[in-house]
Amino acid sequence: MTLQQLNYAIAVSEAGSFNKASERLYISQPSLSAAMQELEKEVGFPIFFRSGRGVTLTPEGSDFLLHARPVCGQYEELQAYLGKSKDRKKKFSVSTQHYSFADKAFVELVKEYDTSRYEFAIMETKTKEVISDVATLKSEIGILYLSDFNRSALLKLIRSAGLTFHHLIDCEAYVYLWKGHPLAGKKSIRFEDLAAYPCLSFDQGDATSFYYAEEILSTEEYPRIIKTNDRATMLNLMVGLSGYTLCSGIICEELNGSDFLAVPFESDSVAANSVMEIGYLTKDRAVLSAIGCCYIEKMKEYLGVTDLPEKG
Repeated sequence: MTLQQLNYAIAVSEAGSFNKASERLYISQPSLSAAMQELEKEVGFPIFFRSGRGVTLTPEGSDFLLHARPVCGQYEELQAYLGKSKDRKKKFSVSTQHYSFADKAFVELVKEYDTSRYEFAIMETKTKEVISDVATLKSEIGILYLSDFNRSALLKLIRSAGLTFHHLIDCEAYVYLWKGHPLAGKKSIRFEDLAAYPCLSFDQGDATSFYYAEEILSTEEYPRIIKTNDRATMLNLMVGLSGYTLCSGIICEELNGSDFLAVPFESDSVAANSVMEIGYLTKDRAVLSAIGCCYIEKMKEYLGVTDLPEKG
């Protein structure tokens, strides 16, 4: 097993096909296929499901790459340490559920650094990928929420990935909608008020479990539901279809504009309000970079968080 084979496997998984990966790697498709067959023979299990539409990871392959990515990342760090990559930019990446406060903190962070010397990235992505990105060192920090419903399941997944969840803030659920929505003028909104309007939900891909949903109260039976994977599209659907979503109520008008608002969700006999505990993920026993520490401080500053002992 070689580092080149590991890098090839990672490239194939990201490209979704051998043809696309071979173009990115500047090698022939037959050579790449042969290299992956040799790797699979050595590890003793298939890493990829192959079909006419491309390739996907097998369960064993997904677990294998979870361990392979840190190895490749550490090798790159070693190269940089030995001075073989003097011109390489320092990198900082965040993976997050769809939160405007995370974007706002990122904006303020980047303003303080010379972007010609640093490579910054922020990925708004699926819940499971937030965890995977931090576990595989694709991102230094991940941002997601816990609730009474999903806490046990997500913490188990987080801990098994070798990560730690750090508390940032608690907040109750709000209904997020367009200011022209028929319910926009209400002081609070009950579940029964929403029956005539579509609930907008961020798609979690293959992770269909309720535990991965970004919207609190996701266990309720919504009469109408539309899924999307893009925040801008969700805002368009709020306007065009009078849709809504349930959120933390932390809205950044500077980035999202003033055309949307958050109305408190009122508990009723159908759905009880629940607390969202928003926090960030890091690798166990990891020492955060100076940029990572700065980003967390920017989030705390925006959220008005004071440094208190973390929840046990």
